Amino acid sequence: MKATLTRLEAADFINRSFKPLPRAYGDALVAAARTDERIVTLCADLTFPTETEAFRDELPERFHNVGIAEANMIGMAGGMARSGEIPFCHSFSAFITKRVLDQITMQVAYPNLPVKLVGFLPGITTILGVSHQAIEDLAIMRAVPNIAIFEASGPEYHAAMVKLALDWDGPAYLRIKRPETAPPDFAHQTLEIGKGVLRRDGGDVAIIAAGLCVGESLRAAEQLAGEGIAARVVDMASIKPIDRDSILQSAAETGAIVTAENHGIIGGLGSAVAELLMDEGIGLPFKRVGVQDQFCEGGTTPYLMRKFGLDAPAIADAVRGVMKKKKG
Repeated sequence: MKATLTRLEAADFINRSFKPLPRAYGDALVAAARTDERIVTLCADLTFPTETEAFRDELPERFHNVGIAEANMIGMAGGMARSGEIPFCHSFSAFITKRVLDQITMQVAYPNLPVKLVGFLPGITTILGVSHQAIEDLAIMRAVPNIAIFEASGPEYHAAMVKLALDWDGPAYLRIKRPETAPPDFAHQTLEIGKGVLRRDGGDVAIIAAGLCVGESLRAAEQLAGEGIAARVVDMASIKPIDRDSILQSAAETGAIVTAENHGIIGGLGSAVAELLMDEGIGLPFKRVGVQDQFCEGGTTPYLMRKFGLDAPAIADAVRGVMKKKKG
C-alpha cells in the first residue's frame, strides 16, 4: 500500500472493509426518517463508511452527497435547519469537526439549530494516520456552546445515538466507531442524555470510560478482579452534558478514579471529569488514560491501542497506580 492515500482511495479501502458489517446506526437513521419527514441526510463523499447508503437508496429525495466539501455541508445544513428540517451530516470525525469549526460555530451552534454532526473513525483507530485521526475533536466540541456530545461504546448503542441526537433540542455531535469485524449478535441498548451506564460495579476504584475504551476497561476490570481489586466501570456515553451524579457518586463510594478515552488527554473526557471534581472541591487519586501530547501514526486498532496506551493492560496499570496512592 502507498504511504498516503487520496480521499477516494481511502474511501474505497474502507468501503470494501465495511460492506459485510452490521449497519445499526444507518438502519436506525432510516427508521427514524420514515416516522419524521423533517430528517434529511448529508454526506461528504463517504457514503459506505458512514452507513448512509441505505438512506441514499431508500429515501433518495432526502439524501444529499455534497462531495468533499464539509464546510459547504455544514452551511447547507444550517439553511435546511432554519427551513424546518433536521439535517444529519456525516463524515470522518477529523473532517467534520477540525476542518469546519467556524462553520459549526457560526452557522449551527450560535443560532442553536438542530443540526446533527456524525463523525466516524474517532480517535486514533485508523490505518490512515494523522490526517484522518481525531484526537482533539472532543476538546474542540466541548468548548463550543449549545453542542451536545455523545459517544457509543459499541454497535449495541449505535441506534441509541440517533435517538439521543433527536432528543437533544439543538446541535449534537455523535462519535461512532464501526466494528472492524462482524460482532456476535447483540441486543440494542438504550441511552439517556446526561447519563452514563454502569457496566460493572465495584467499590475500590471507578473507571470512567467512553467509546472503545469501555470494552478495554471491562477487560481491565476482569483482570484486576483476579488481583483483589474491585473496579467499577462507567460507560460515559453522554460526554456533554456529562453525568455529574454518577461521577460524584463514584468518587464518594470508591475514593479513586481513572478515566479512559480514545482521545488526547487534553480537553476530553478525562478533563471533563477532573474539572467537575475540582469545581466540587473533591481531591482523590486520579489518572487519565488517553493519547499523550503527541501525534500517532496509522495502524490496526489493536496495535494503536496498545502502542499509545489505551488498551486493557494500560488501563489496569493506571488503576494499580491510583490504588497505591489511595493506600499510601
